[in-house]
Amino acid sequence: MSKDEALVALVGSPNVGKSSIFNRLTGLSQHVGNWPGKTIEQKTGVCRLPGSTVRLVDLPGSYSLSANSPEELVTRDYLLSAAPRLVLVVVNATSLERTLYLLAEVAELGLPVAVVVNMLDVAEQHGQRVDAAALGRALGVPVVGISAVQASAQAEVLDMLDNALSAYPPARLSPPTLSPDLEAVLEALQPLLPPELSASYPPRFTAIKLLEGDRQMLGLARAASTPDGWAAIEALLEAHDDAVLEIAGARYAWIGALTQQALRRPAHGAVMLTERLDRVATHPVWGAVLLIAVLAALYGLVFQLSAPLVALLESVQSAAADWLRTALHAQPAWVQGLLADGLLGGVGTVLTLLPVLALFFAMIALLEDVGYLARGAYVADRLMHRLGLHGKSFLPLFLGMGCNVPAISGTRILDTPRERMLTAVLAPLVPCAGRMSVLVFIAGALYRAWAPLVLVGLLAIDVGVIVLSARLLGRATLRDHAPGFIMELPLYHLPNARTIALYTWQQIAEFLRRAGSVILLVSLLIWALSSAPNGVLETSWLANIGQWLAPFGRLMGMDWRSLTSLLASVAAKEQALATLAILTGSAGDLSDALPKLLSPAAGLAFLIVQMLFIPCVATIAALKAETRSWRLTASVVAYLAILSFGLGIVVYQVLRLIDWGV
Repeated sequence: MSKDEALVALVGSPNVGKSSIFNRLTGLSQHVGNWPGKTIEQKTGVCRLPGSTVRLVDLPGSYSLSANSPEELVTRDYLLSAAPRLVLVVVNATSLERTLYLLAEVAELGLPVAVVVNMLDVAEQHGQRVDAAALGRALGVPVVGISAVQASAQAEVLDMLDNALSAYPPARLSPPTLSPDLEAVLEALQPLLPPELSASYPPRFTAIKLLEGDRQMLGLARAASTPDGWAAIEALLEAHDDAVLEIAGARYAWIGALTQQALRRPAHGAVMLTERLDRVATHPVWGAVLLIAVLAALYGLVFQLSAPLVALLESVQSAAADWLRTALHAQPAWVQGLLADGLLGGVGTVLTLLPVLALFFAMIALLEDVGYLARGAYVADRLMHRLGLHGKSFLPLFLGMGCNVPAISGTRILDTPRERMLTAVLAPLVPCAGRMSVLVFIAGALYRAWAPLVLVGLLAIDVGVIVLSARLLGRATLRDHAPGFIMELPLYHLPNARTIALYTWQQIAEFLRRAGSVILLVSLLIWALSSAPNGVLETSWLANIGQWLAPFGRLMGMDWRSLTSLLASVAAKEQALATLAILTGSAGDLSDALPKLLSPAAGLAFLIVQMLFIPCVATIAALKAETRSWRLTASVVAYLAILSFGLGIVVYQVLRLIDWGV
């Protein structure tokens, strides 16, 4: 950071509109990464003031500065270690008392502070009014009241930032007043703290956290203290084990004094719009009906609206490939194939995903902006909790029925790294549209009138596998259990087009940055395997791999052609049918050739393997992008390969034992 840059930390609880303010101030000048050693997203951006520049760091949403979650720990450690010029705290006018609690804890750090009261318009729609000027006088620090969705919000916040950063001395909050007895305890506790701890954390703040039972602070104090020193600290903490209640009471008294001066509530007994709508949206029965309707509409809109765009991009890609082959007619065939099929094929895969992803993220942003996403998660929570997940995970998994890529990318809407990781790992088990098209075609060709019953059975098996995998992966891989589901239900309000558009653009850009190159490289690899050494698929290295696996395939009643089509489906699930058509010499009558290739028992094993097999390259790339781990991605690929082939072998061998359809 240059000398003329001012470091400003943006802090706030979840659902206060902090990200909207960050986007307003920084626009597209943002960098998204991860906090060192964490899977929590880190956002930094730059905004301009007259004569100076502000580097804005958007800290994770936190309800407090206690170590109750990784997000809270990241926020606390950053504020203490980075020493920002200013802490910009965002509070929500619709839930002022709750969101001021974080401000009460920030006050105990002694850092320069300014406050943004957001969602004034939503609060007024629900009969609440916050006087930002009165709140500023009570706090003694700069306060501005805005509605982040309005264009004027950016100028108002920037003007306050300029004044706050120019002030000397900078404005600091007076922390909540504790009782004389508790102050005496703090005075007695601070000299007992080990010097190493006092050098890293403010002694008074550390003493308060110890009295609150903060797990991380207790661990640090125990590790840095001598046995006698820790014994003295522990004895003092045990003698005042009820101090946590008094500390919280002092903070709420501080908040109460502020809201008494700055907040006007609706008339007693008034029924607000949110309450009326939630009678349906959160109802055990009607809420579930509404959720299904919303998801069906979302699913339909995303894939119906994207279909023409995808078709257009596919036709453009095909035309570009034909033009390239014509332009390169004098070049060797492998050069034409590399550029026209390998390179353009990979680029085409990326481009055809963009309409689906853009519409998906726009719809998600819309639902979240109006306040419905939290209600849908609340209704779905009972079902998802059986999988060790929370309600929000239902939405990405449901979208996986259309395409696994937006399902995996959509895990970004989830709140904790554990939920994002587990949901992303489970998403490839959801049969996407491409996979389903293969299953429907092959089942129809093999089983005719019985095909619908076979497909229902396949989906039932898939649901069972997802449930068992969720329990297995949740316990064995992630090694922790889902905490209790606590979600704030924000007030309903009108969406903002700019917020939705910016969110969609950021997610698309992030997908291209993380996954685009991987899709391109693996597409080239699949092309190379299917083309080398002589450009003929039947004698290619990919076919050789299928022939090498033929003895293994016989355990499922399959020959090398079926196995090769499974391997080719890694490029795209629909490629399985095209490969089968080429290898069986039945481009126009594949449905007639399949019963000759696969017996009923082998066909059922093939369908099960296809349903659970390694996902397409785009899904693998998205999984790597979201987990940021090749090791975990490779583990998921290996798990799906073993699971699919293992279950296929079991099914075929059982049917063989009972002499059915072999």
